[in-house]
Parts: sequence; structure tokens; C-alpha cells
Amino acid sequence: MTTTTSPAAFDSTPQSSAQALRQNLLRNLRKLLRNPLSVAGLVVILLLLLLAAFAPLVATHNPLLQDLGNTLKAPSAANWFGTDEYGRDIFSRLVYGSRITLYIISLVTVIVGPVGLTIGVVSGYFGGWVDTVFMRITDIFVSFPGLVLALAFVAALGPGLDHAVIAIALTAWPPIARLARAETLSLRKADFIVAVQLQGASPLRILVRHVAPMCLSSVVVRLTMNMAGIILTAAGLGFLGLGAQPPIPEWGAMISAGRRYMLECWWLVAMPGAAIMMVSLAFNLFGDGMRDVLDPRSE
Repeated sequence: MTTTTSPAAFDSTPQSSAQALRQNLLRNLRKLLRNPLSVAGLVVILLLLLLAAFAPLVATHNPLLQDLGNTLKAPSAANWFGTDEYGRDIFSRLVYGSRITLYIISLVTVIVGPVGLTIGVVSGYFGGWVDTVFMRITDIFVSFPGLVLALAFVAALGPGLDHAVIAIALTAWPPIARLARAETLSLRKADFIVAVQLQGASPLRILVRHVAPMCLSSVVVRLTMNMAGIILTAAGLGFLGLGAQPPIPEWGAMISAGRRYMLECWWLVAMPGAAIMMVSLAFNLFGDGMRDVLDPRSE
């Protein structure tokens, strides 16, 4: 009996690598959109990006302009989220503060991702004394709470936004390194790695071309879920006066300045606190969705 194949079967087969990539992206997007909580997190993140990009158009006032005749005003039509002790509009300061938050998240992620991935894959692939040295250093960093270690680094470097970014990055790479190491340990004896080794490929080529790309999806998921912790650590440093310095409108610093008046003027603390909570929750929800999309073991 002769078997015929319908034209639709051929149409569903990718004709090129670009088409295969496009189909894979669409499939992952559909999987992500099936999770309403992840979609809600993605919407909040996109709104945060839009606020930061168009802050001069969205803000209703100059975030640094003081108006001592309009201090500690409750939320109204003129000042949507009220004013602080210097008469500055809280809504406008929150909008411009989103730029500070994204600046911290972006810089820490750019530093932590490559560093953690490199240390993890090198440690897991070579093993032996290399693994021992790298993992003992990692254990030293993990043994301290992240915020306490960040406080120690900022105290040594001095207060400031850039110093806070460096301190957070120095405390955020160990979980990435451990994850990459675990992934590499499960890959280094795989058949395709052994085949590449028999072909004479150097360890550097194996790590860059074969091992690191296989670990990348797990690292991206972990980085996404770590962003909520980065936001909270940055807010904690700002609250203690070790992060962004006045008059920069950083959310943690706004809570610190408003805590003296919070019994009478609740909006001074509630508004930036709600912003921190919503953005942190959004990154956590989006990270869960990314894990479902990128991690095949979650099926």
C-alpha cells in the first residue's frame, strides 16, 4: 500500500533555521500567555518600562522642585499621591524613581549573569581543585545574608548609587554560579560533549559553544526571579541612606524620609512601598512564567 503525505505536513516543517526559531518563539509566547499571573507580571513590567522611558511626559511635576507652601498635602487632583515634607509631588518622584530601579536591575543583571555563568561552568566542567576553590569562595558569600553582606561592601566603598550596584552584584552571583555548576555537572559526561572532545575541541570551545548555551535558559530564569530580591536589597540600602543619595527620588530613600510623618501622612510611606511591592511581585510572577517556558522539566 502506498502512503501519501498531505501538503499540510510539509507546510508545518520548518524550511530554515530562521523559520524554526520563529515557530519556537511563537510556541513559547503562547505557553507564556496561557498563564494569567505571568501575563499580569509582564504587564506591570512593561508599564514600568514605559514610565521610565516617558517619565518627563508622565510626571505631573518636577520631582526635585520644592514648594514649602504645599508640604505634606494629602492625595488630591493637583497631587495624585500627595506631597512630601518639602512639597515635592510624590507621584512624579515615583515615576522618576522607576528609572533608578531599572538602572539598578539592569546593571546588576549585566554583571551577575556573565560572572555567575562563567564561574559555574568552569567549576563544573573542570572539577577537582578548580571546583573546590570556586565553590569554597561561593560558600563564603552564601554563608552571609545578602543584605548584611551588601551593607558591609557599601560601608567599605562608601554611600552612593554606583557603590550600591557593585555591592548588590557582589552578593547576587553565588546562586547563579551554583545553578550553572549543577547544570554543567549533568552535561559534562553527555555523549555530545564526549564526541566533541574526541574531535579535538579545546576546553574553551566546549564551554563557550556547547556547555554555556545549554545552561543559559536556567540562568535567565534565575536572573528574572532574582530581580525581586535586587529591588528589595536596593530599597533596603536606600532606606538606610547607603544607596541613592538625596535628592534622587529612590523608592527606599522615599520610605526612609517619610517614616517620621507616616502616622499622620500615611501616603509618604504607602505609595513607594506599594510600588516596591507591585514591581517585586511582577518580576516573581514573570519569572515563574519564564521557568514554565524555558525549563522543559517543568512540563
